Amino acid sequence: MGGTRFVGKAIVEEFQKSQNEITLFTRGKNSLPENVLHIKGDRNNYEDLLQLKNKKFDLVVDTSGRNKDQTKHLIDVIGAPLHRLIYISSAGVYKNNENYPYSEESEVDEYSRHYGKVETENWLIEEGIPFTSFRPTYIYGPGNYNPIERWFFDRVCKKTIMPIPNDGQIITQLGHVKDLAIAINISKDNDIAKNKIYNCSGNKSISIIGLIKTVCSVCKVPFNSIDVKSFDISRIDSKARKLFPIRLNHFMTDISLIKSDLNWEPHFNLIDGLRDSFEKDYKVNDFTFNNDNDSLLFE
Repeated sequence: MGGTRFVGKAIVEEFQKSQNEITLFTRGKNSLPENVLHIKGDRNNYEDLLQLKNKKFDLVVDTSGRNKDQTKHLIDVIGAPLHRLIYISSAGVYKNNENYPYSEESEVDEYSRHYGKVETENWLIEEGIPFTSFRPTYIYGPGNYNPIERWFFDRVCKKTIMPIPNDGQIITQLGHVKDLAIAINISKDNDIAKNKIYNCSGNKSISIIGLIKTVCSVCKVPFNSIDVKSFDISRIDSKARKLFPIRLNHFMTDISLIKSDLNWEPHFNLIDGLRDSFEKDYKVNDFTFNNDNDSLLFE
């Protein structure tokens, strides 16, 4: 489900390194990779999903599901996959508390905008459908349509004011999209990953000020040449991504389980991953820059 944007695209590229027959179900708004079967439709339209009826799949990868009904309707049409369902969840499901890093057993937040993903995971368990679910933190890399790294690239390269929460010591964690895709590819061939939920991110966490300094290094702009301006986070919703791209509280996960089970290690450290995104995406694409809302952080 998906496969032509960011995470889905990276997974397809990884799967294509082996002799896999791949079917993509998308709305057809993006260019298609070669050597795939494409079925055009909207997953939220049940009539469109019926195009998949009577088709059998060994593996189903759901990159776009946000709630239980979306995945349930899909399974109602195609039945349980013969091998496994791979589900892209989110570390955003965890409840903010002082016990860091979050493990897969950490308490979830029923008020999270991602809680539908938890409900989907629980439904898969209840129904006995074999699955592996991944809970990434902030995914970054070439093709990222969420303004995570691009938000920082813009303000560093264009030398506008760089808003920073308080003293910049909030800790966060990012994971490269290719590392996630590799982990997913490994998991599909490992029985140990059956019915497991995995945190998946980079090896190390970083402060916001450290992230900005790393972006400066990637962009070859001296940190002392940018105009860093602090804003008071107590006035802003800690999860308000519209004003600032990173949540305004510590956000990091323990990835020891996925490393142990799958013998997986992130390939990208943060500076190499940001450089990969900068060189292959930011520098070669004409992104629209708008920092009009930055002023709202200081009001």
